[in-house]
Amino acid sequence: MPGFSESFGQGEYDGTKSVNREQTPMHSHVKSKSRVAQFGEVLTPPEIVNAMLDLVKQETERVDSRFLEPACGTGNFLTEILKRKLKVVEERYNKSQLEYERYAVLAVSSIYGIDILEDNVHECRENLFGIVDAAYTRLYRDKAKEAFRETVRYILARNIVHADALTLETVGENPQPIIFSEWSLVNGSFIKRRDFAFHHLVSHASLRDTPLFSDLDEEAYIPEPVKEYSLVHFLAVAHGYEE
Repeated sequence: MPGFSESFGQGEYDGTKSVNREQTPMHSHVKSKSRVAQFGEVLTPPEIVNAMLDLVKQETERVDSRFLEPACGTGNFLTEILKRKLKVVEERYNKSQLEYERYAVLAVSSIYGIDILEDNVHECRENLFGIVDAAYTRLYRDKAKEAFRETVRYILARNIVHADALTLETVGENPQPIIFSEWSLVNGSFIKRRDFAFHHLVSHASLRDTPLFSDLDEEAYIPEPVKEYSLVHFLAVAHGYEE
């Protein structure tokens, strides 16, 4: 699996490739004129989302490829990415409920978002959870486990944050540096969690055009986590850490 900071760079669409944007009524993609004026909030329509994601189609279908949306809104990009990842998980692992649960958690844990508006953050988390829960319930019905749902909700609460992507800090009376958790499957069904300060990753990435981790004979940047946690079973994540 790629390094934490490298895989952000691989998965995230950087806007450098052109997209054929169809004309769509602007009013259907805004919540209010005041939000547009104050925050520049315009929700990206589905056809543009899919056109942009198709430019990195292979990455959107790789279960562990990490994506960060620094202005995630209600999750227009992230929900579509998650749908693509879960489709792959279902095709590969649906015959084993435990395998499906394990890799669905991995898919969820690879998605990160930041938004400056708190209602967007809550709606984005709920939209992502709804996609996972609908697919999971459809497949396993009365065998579905509440522990799986709790794990998904916990990870989404950590990965989709109420913060300002420009200041790299949380929003509120006492702003703090954005901290993102890296979630890695190890030893089968265990999760290794490591927390990283986002500003460390961003400040280094801005200094060079090459990936933060290189397979060439170049200097590699290995970010230091601000905190590491003991291994936890992936179905016990929601209650497995002392925060």
